[in-house]
Amino acid sequence: MKECGTVYLVGAGPGDAGLLTLRGAELLRRADVVIYDALVNPALLQHAPAAAEIVFGGRRAKETYDNRGDVIDLLIARARAGKTVVRLKGGDPYVFGRGGEEAERLHEAGVAFEVVPGISAFAAVPNYGGVPLTHRDHCSQLTILTGHDDPAAPDPAVNWAAEAKNPGTKVVMMGTERIGPIAATLMAHGMQPDTPVAMISWGTTGRQQSLTSTLAHIAAEAARIKLPPPTVTVIGDVVKLRQKLNWFEARQLFGRRIVVTRAQAQAAELARHFTELGAEVLEIPCIKIVPPAQKHLLADALLELGAYDWLVFTSPNGVRAFFEYFFKAHADLRELGGARIAAVGPGTAAALRELHLGVDLMPAAALGVEIAREFARHQNLENVKLCLLRAERANPDLPQALQELGAIVDDIPVYATVAESQVFPATEARLREAGADWITFTSGSTVEHFHARFNLPGMLQQFPATRLASIGPETTKALLCLGLKPQVEAKEHTLAGLIAAVTRADRRRGD
Repeated sequence: MKECGTVYLVGAGPGDAGLLTLRGAELLRRADVVIYDALVNPALLQHAPAAAEIVFGGRRAKETYDNRGDVIDLLIARARAGKTVVRLKGGDPYVFGRGGEEAERLHEAGVAFEVVPGISAFAAVPNYGGVPLTHRDHCSQLTILTGHDDPAAPDPAVNWAAEAKNPGTKVVMMGTERIGPIAATLMAHGMQPDTPVAMISWGTTGRQQSLTSTLAHIAAEAARIKLPPPTVTVIGDVVKLRQKLNWFEARQLFGRRIVVTRAQAQAAELARHFTELGAEVLEIPCIKIVPPAQKHLLADALLELGAYDWLVFTSPNGVRAFFEYFFKAHADLRELGGARIAAVGPGTAAALRELHLGVDLMPAAALGVEIAREFARHQNLENVKLCLLRAERANPDLPQALQELGAIVDDIPVYATVAESQVFPATEARLREAGADWITFTSGSTVEHFHARFNLPGMLQQFPATRLASIGPETTKALLCLGLKPQVEAKEHTLAGLIAAVTRADRRRGD
């Protein structure tokens, strides 16, 4: 009989993927099964192994069916099957997360469990909203309350009359729809109407939206701007400090929604930079990197490396893919032979430098004819043999331009890009419902596959304020084929160049 597995109740934090604990990330990497809640950032699921079973275990807003029993039954069943199960819960499992109830059931079922604390929204969200919960000049007492229940009920879960008389900061969780009755009850029992209040929606994420008012007016203001749940509400004098301490919402791209279309395995770097600039990032991976269909061409090239004068790499993907196959065939880097190395663009050159390989020629432009001209300026290409290592179904302009200069070119596919079908439904729904400020493209294939899924011209008609950003001329060419022109094209055809181009253009738009 297979040994029973363990269930880990892991706090996922309040929304910012960077607030997951090291222990939580470690367990996700080991998980056989991940069961996650609605408020968990989908980016955290990328820590899980590709083979892991991913199960949505939350409830969407306004759903009446209570699925908690089903979730706990699934936890028990998967653990009894010998699986390592991560139950990923928003915030901290034991702070209004019903983690205690799930742990009780696991204990009763004889299933081993561990609870991994998470950063709770009650602490993190006010922080990102510019409100310290305690301050020597304002308060030294903190009370955390649930706003889920009606304060006017005969036997409310919170004694609001007593709370109205308690000094210090009050943090109300899950009180979006009941903030009116809560404020009215507190004032009816003696709290001053001009008490400062801050409500923060979707805190710690790029969707964050904050509102400051007073106890007397907070409900009307929240209704006027239609402040959406989930919210954390802070009541007390510490709210006065928000004007000085509002660091998160001062970030350059705060309030912008940016789509990243890179392959999932490579999207993290670009997404992280935009997130650190304050943007809400929607990771919509449109491609994935797979082995080329014509592997025999690569196998032949690996046997004949000594016959080439040049090895030409056109992308970091090409570098990584080629050397993955190279080191399977050869144990010694010297087996590359005496060929010189060309890298198109600084990103490709950087990928080669990571392998401690020098670059003899680096054409800056990514257009085939410009690359060929750069080679021609470097040397006479008559009868020079080049091995072009790049994607399958790549643009034929480069080998044609090189051949016109007399070069002998072997165009060797080292990887292929295909459509990515694995997109988290909530992320895709967010894009379809709300659109985006920017959609970034890092290759012609990301344009092609994004358009196949979303109808890019149609999306721009629906959301006319959306702007397109291209990493370089080949990517721009794919957009032009759709009758579209990007608002920005990176001057340096790298991720850093793309980020800089978007940031500069967005700053000008803001000005």
